[in-house]
Amino acid sequence: MPRRTTTMLASTLMLIVLLCAGVLIKVPYSEMSPGPTVNTLGQHDGEPVLQIAGRRTYPTTGNLNMTTVRVTSADYRMNLVEAVYGWLAHDNKIVPHDTLYPDGKTEEESTQENAEEFSQSQESAKVAALKELDIPVQSWVVVSTVVKDSPAEGSLHAGDVIKAVDGTPVKQPGDVAELVTKHKPGEDVVFTIVPAKEQAAAEKEHRAATGAEDITITTAASDDDGEKRAIVGISAGTDHTFPFTIDIKLADVGGPSAGLMFALGIYDKLTPGSLTGGQFVAGTGTIDDDGKVGPIGGIEMKTVGARDKGARYFLTPADNCAAAAGDTPDGLRLVKVDTIGDALDALRDIRSGKVDDLPKCTTG
Repeated sequence: MPRRTTTMLASTLMLIVLLCAGVLIKVPYSEMSPGPTVNTLGQHDGEPVLQIAGRRTYPTTGNLNMTTVRVTSADYRMNLVEAVYGWLAHDNKIVPHDTLYPDGKTEEESTQENAEEFSQSQESAKVAALKELDIPVQSWVVVSTVVKDSPAEGSLHAGDVIKAVDGTPVKQPGDVAELVTKHKPGEDVVFTIVPAKEQAAAEKEHRAATGAEDITITTAASDDDGEKRAIVGISAGTDHTFPFTIDIKLADVGGPSAGLMFALGIYDKLTPGSLTGGQFVAGTGTIDDDGKVGPIGGIEMKTVGARDKGARYFLTPADNCAAAAGDTPDGLRLVKVDTIGDALDALRDIRSGKVDDLPKCTTG
């Protein structure tokens, strides 16, 4: 057999062996890619994404699209060939598996966590939008979760309203931990609460709950390294009572990153005229009750997904600007926002054609 033929055959066999090895070798990485993008002003699966009852709403035009990232499942183990292909693919991103699923988190645990974050983002979006419109919203500090086998188990329950700790009124969730940790482990702490069932009945009748009661709990020591702190085994959060009904209908989406776009969609439906002026605007960002916009993950994937769907403008959290500006898709203008007020100002400039006035994202 001629030497040239032998060399080509050996090279081909070697390539086949390497490809086979690459397919068989599993690597600890996962893939992120652009996910679906949905217009919060439109419909999804045949029904409006935002449904408001009990308050006058107005027609809207254009797009205020929330964006998503698609990731490989927790149980999927990528092979070396797939990882290399993903690294070479411009619109995908390969990241360590533990980045998406830390501490051995299962698919079910990740899905549950994302669902809880998504639900909380909806609540904060409603509050932020109504606050921007000067529509009063009643807020309560509540028990979010109770740790199993903790001192609070059986005495406090998720949804209980925390009115005071040791007689000191509670205004913010952080007040609860601050007041509890003033004690030493083993000391008693007194919670003044409205039970969840009574609070739910009160909200149904659109009145403030009464009938607060005192619950005494003996604190335990935290498991943290170093100095032991007094704990009771709960996490505190915020619940709200709205003056009318706002429902967000969007299945199979998780995480907190759609908060800003939900808030803008709600604001648009509750005000005359069009926020976008008919333009296609997409964006992302968490939002808190005060309208502060926070950073999210996968910004590069979201800008690609928005561009591919037809967006011309992308509302970008300030803390994500540098990463997004480093690889901006052609035809997409990044707009830097830090609050819902910033986003509303930017939308005013977009609909009036003053796009040169838009705050820009830079890599610096």
